[in-house]
Amino acid sequence: MMDDRSLDFFKRLLDAPGPSGFETRPAQLWRDEAKTFAKVEADVAGNCFATLNPGGKPRVMLTGHLDEIGVMVVHIDDDGFLYFAPIGGWDPQVLVGQRVRLEGRNGPVAGVVGKKAIHLIKMDERDKASKITDLWIDIGARNKAEAAERVRVGDAGVLSVGLVELPNQRLVSRSIDNRVGSFVVLEALRRLAAKPPAACAVAVGTTQEEIAYTGGGARTSAFGLEPDAAIVVDVTHATDSPGVEKKEVGDFKLGGGPVLSRGSAVSPVVFAQLVAAAEAEQIPFGIEAAPRGTSTDADAIYTSRRGIATGVVSVPCRYMHSPNEMVALDDLDRAAALLAAWVRRLQPATSFLPY
Repeated sequence: MMDDRSLDFFKRLLDAPGPSGFETRPAQLWRDEAKTFAKVEADVAGNCFATLNPGGKPRVMLTGHLDEIGVMVVHIDDDGFLYFAPIGGWDPQVLVGQRVRLEGRNGPVAGVVGKKAIHLIKMDERDKASKITDLWIDIGARNKAEAAERVRVGDAGVLSVGLVELPNQRLVSRSIDNRVGSFVVLEALRRLAAKPPAACAVAVGTTQEEIAYTGGGARTSAFGLEPDAAIVVDVTHATDSPGVEKKEVGDFKLGGGPVLSRGSAVSPVVFAQLVAAAEAEQIPFGIEAAPRGTSTDADAIYTSRRGIATGVVSVPCRYMHSPNEMVALDDLDRAAALLAAWVRRLQPATSFLPY
């Protein structure tokens, strides 16, 4: 079970601002925690590595990305208003009226996303969806010069919202996608550290997944590590909220346990090993179809070098890519338990060949 220390670490990790390309704060927290039980390294791409039993076999990589979606300043107008671009996939409607925290020239800068008030929008335009270009960030500056003293083009930020705990061990926050993954892989490693496995296990906090058109930190870290196998931990859509069509995306509930992907980007051997570990440990799980890619770091890892046997374990999440994503803590605990059980079952002779 997740103890108080692990839960406190998870909450601090969620609170640390770290949009893609600017993951310094969560990466530092992750490394500091990992140092208490593993050998820790980092690379020039910002990826973080925590290793147990470096001489063990096989060598396996457990990875979750550290970054989150955010915003970036692209222009400051004469009146001191900031125009911005998204970092990652936003629904612009979610941004309207939100508070923002930018990492400015001399530290955090507070602001609010502005839009014309409903009273000023013509009737025939009121039903139209907002676009990013219709919005701006107001930091309270009186003019361009005053704004430029605090921020500059290229400064990044996140929505400024606090974590909320709801009944039934449900937790709401921004950045759950995918600090959940980076937390779960480190939590699995923490559990393995009490009795190191035969395998070499490396937990990796990767960078730039939300903008990973060329593979991001997952590709570079997999290339450097040369693992025999890898597990990617990310979030998937919980489909137990109104309006979601289960026959299109599957049936996954908060608190229902981790979800295992099956598809062309997933090793059938690793999938079968995960199923066997889950059944042996009596961990409930779901199965998600991924007929092409997985939309996770797995898509970059499984084709790295000569190919890496890769599996995907996902945590059900409601309201993804919003400032109020929701997960059940039981699912995090079970995902960490599953990863630890999978690693413990591996032996030096374990083969990942599909036939």
